[in-house]
Amino acid sequence: MDKQVFLEKLRNINGFESAVLNSITLKKETLSCKFHIITDRAYSQESVRLAQELAKEAVPQNLSAELQIKKVVADPQIVRQKILEYLDRNHRAAAACIRAEDIEVIPGEPIRFQFGVDAAERGFFEKNEQLLPGIEKMLSKNFCGSFRGELVDKEKVPPEETEEETQDEPFDFRPARTFPIADFETIDEANVPKIATYLADCNFTSESLTVCGEITYIQERVSQKGKPYLRFTISDTTDRMTLSYFIKKKTEEKIRALKEGDRIVCTGSNEMFNERLSFTAKFINRGSMPADFVPEKKQGKAVPLHYSKVFPEKLTDYNQMNLFAQDVLPEDLVKNTFVVFDLETTGLVNTPTGGKMDAITEIGAVKIIGGEIREKFTTLVDPERKLDDEIVKLTGITDEMLKGAPKISEVIPDFYKFCDGCLLVGHNVQFDYKFVHYYAQQEEYPFEFRTLDTLSIAQSMLFLPNYKLNTLADHYGITFNHHRAWDDALTTAKIFIELIKAKKCLPKA
Repeated sequence: MDKQVFLEKLRNINGFESAVLNSITLKKETLSCKFHIITDRAYSQESVRLAQELAKEAVPQNLSAELQIKKVVADPQIVRQKILEYLDRNHRAAAACIRAEDIEVIPGEPIRFQFGVDAAERGFFEKNEQLLPGIEKMLSKNFCGSFRGELVDKEKVPPEETEEETQDEPFDFRPARTFPIADFETIDEANVPKIATYLADCNFTSESLTVCGEITYIQERVSQKGKPYLRFTISDTTDRMTLSYFIKKKTEEKIRALKEGDRIVCTGSNEMFNERLSFTAKFINRGSMPADFVPEKKQGKAVPLHYSKVFPEKLTDYNQMNLFAQDVLPEDLVKNTFVVFDLETTGLVNTPTGGKMDAITEIGAVKIIGGEIREKFTTLVDPERKLDDEIVKLTGITDEMLKGAPKISEVIPDFYKFCDGCLLVGHNVQFDYKFVHYYAQQEEYPFEFRTLDTLSIAQSMLFLPNYKLNTLADHYGITFNHHRAWDDALTTAKIFIELIKAKKCLPKA
């Protein structure tokens, strides 16, 4: 059955009058065809049964038919977010201009969406004639009804003039890294871009993407229609990519002459297929990375505007000791802001080279502002694994206590925001710092801060039998609940203040 005929019959079923056939997925392993249907109306079980029968009619007898039905109403907020995601993946330059507040969605038939642009931006959008039609097509595939895009004049307010409390979280726009292609030699087509995108950054859809790398594997396959094609795996040292290329008669001899170790340039489309990105090369030529190619560091995510899971609290209780009575604090202590932190973890492995990384179970931190402890940041963290009995015994943290705690991926953005613009302090600080640095990297936050270690500072100033945290606490008359992150962080902060008061300045970097 033709796809359009199927859709027309489907729309005769109650509840599917304006349904959209989003996609059809063929699953070879189960010999089944899955119809992804979107509707904006309520539907009954009887309607589902009729739609199922219609799907069975539409596929060959040797295949079974499955339905995935989603009820999606074209809510303005959802439509707006879908547009932002589309721009980020397909039109990076436009994504840099358009923010959520620049998009207005107006219900009706058709549903209208308007981009608020200033005078400088209008020319860019008018020149890119396929941008609005592309968004219209994408929305019509994901929502019921038709869409029409328009440009409207809008005076943009600079971000710095907007109150933080009213700002949306900035869209995570980080341009893909690129490099110039060297030693280009035509096989397929000379008129292709001579700039390649890092393979590590090819995480977006594009109808015209150029990549370059060394061939590490070649395999020949045949499509379901009997058409031969090649599967190349290439590497540019930042990542690997496997791509498909359908053989052309005019270039078959040269393409088949390619071998592992050769370097090629591929231009084609990077599209979603079975919920994964799949690259199909339209043109393959010879070319390589520059001889002196050293990958540039990837730009990290920006500091979040708002806390989302863990919210710092004001801290004013210093009843254990009067740190600030009539003291003249050193300038270094007053002019800098410090975050003093401590972690509890599932073990001691804090780098991937040491074996399976241990997980963080608690973060405790305080902020020293103007020489005074003024804020605290504390949270348990779900390690997504069972705790060893020894760890439970040492910290007092149990599996039951961690149920419902946020995961480290949810905590890291907030802790990164808390640390922004600060110097980091800890007792044997590098041990904990490596944990946080690793997990921040996993979430693409550039966790790079100067650290200060109360252990090494104390060793350079005091004569004690040892320099453990509880020994230093005893030296300064501080009592605390050792092996809990919050208590250890607060105690370390008090020790740090006393050490710098005595030293009169910070250690040299």
